[in-house]
Amino acid sequence: MEKQWQQVAEHLKATLDQAKYDAWIEPVRIALDGNQLHITAPGRFFLDGLKRDCGAPLRQAVDLMLGTQVVIDYHVDDSIQAHAAAETVRVQAAAAPTGKVDGNIDPRFTFANFVVGSSNEFVFAASQAVAEKPGENYNPLYVHGGVGLGKTHLIHAIANTLIEANQYTIAYRTGERFTNELIESIRTRTTQDFRERYRQVDVLIIDDVQFIEGKTSTQEEFFHTFNALHEVHKQIILVSDRNPHNMAHLEERLRSRFNWGLVADIQPPNLETRLAILHCKAELAGIDLDNDVGYLLASRISNNVRELEGALTRLNAYAHLTRKEISLDMAKHVLREQLRVVDRVVDVDDIQKKVADYYAIQLKEMKSSRRSRNVSFPRQVAMFLCKELTRKSLPEIGEAFGGRDHTTILYACRKIDEMRKSDAEFNDEVERLMRSIRPESM
Repeated sequence: MEKQWQQVAEHLKATLDQAKYDAWIEPVRIALDGNQLHITAPGRFFLDGLKRDCGAPLRQAVDLMLGTQVVIDYHVDDSIQAHAAAETVRVQAAAAPTGKVDGNIDPRFTFANFVVGSSNEFVFAASQAVAEKPGENYNPLYVHGGVGLGKTHLIHAIANTLIEANQYTIAYRTGERFTNELIESIRTRTTQDFRERYRQVDVLIIDDVQFIEGKTSTQEEFFHTFNALHEVHKQIILVSDRNPHNMAHLEERLRSRFNWGLVADIQPPNLETRLAILHCKAELAGIDLDNDVGYLLASRISNNVRELEGALTRLNAYAHLTRKEISLDMAKHVLREQLRVVDRVVDVDDIQKKVADYYAIQLKEMKSSRRSRNVSFPRQVAMFLCKELTRKSLPEIGEAFGGRDHTTILYACRKIDEMRKSDAEFNDEVERLMRSIRPESM
């Protein structure tokens, strides 16, 4: 039987690419009984994929090597993966009773020094829940948001909490590194080692998971790694710059799995949260930060926490080198170029035109009295963006929209703000518009 199956396997190796062979053919169990070839897969999802991606080539290989009279009989045995995982846990427990980390986790990032505000309180609570009971609460946890909003801080805080518990094996990778390691394992024919490295951990963290989008072999391997871990209740944490629904080249089966647990987004922090973040960073760095300086930075650098931290670091370096105290005048002088970029004038007309083009309405509708949703909604989005991206007052914005009252503008801004909080996909849409209008500050 083994010799006959080996002939089939060799033919499949010659006709399939290495990644597909390793992903679909190697894990199955086979048994030949007369004219029946029994193929047992380690799970229902695996079997669906095996039939879809390798059913035809497998049939051809069997016909060629064993004869057309052989019937292929598919089975599912969920215990295959469970038994393998249980054996892995048993061996690991005997060899290394304490936890270990494969990857670079920054010990500075903890829950204690993460500043919580209205823009991130939900994802913060979810992250704490995962750290308390990995594999039980929100699996997978999918965190997404713009650059510099605290995603990396949170996932490192989860990892550091689990490291403290000293009983979990953790693998931390970026999407790019995961992909590069897979490519290298295919080149060196060590795919099985690659697979075992990631399927034997208690917690798998993939940062910048959007990097695997459009990469067929990487998505194929990650699909099976995801299934293998999820079936035995191991925690999966994924981080991205956008919602899974907005990853156009992500396979649907992965998109579906990313939504199995909890998808949570981090919004840009409001002014109060930015001020709190600045003072927290200053305290950690031993910087005496004047309230006026803090307000200058927090009010003018509004969308990126990393830029805030970078501005603070630059001020501190200048003060140290010149042996002067940080003052408001110093901050305006040292950060003049950065503040000038942030202060680039955004014209209300530009915003109206961008939004009108985006929603495919006529520009004149921004000032019209029409109330149909296909016109009123884009108009409200434009009003919101004018309040966020310009220094215009509410009455001034109202005047630019056909002489509307300031209460109308306030209502529109509150409505759009609430929608951003409750609808992650719409929030991504608004952020894309913001970036197209004022890319330097995003």
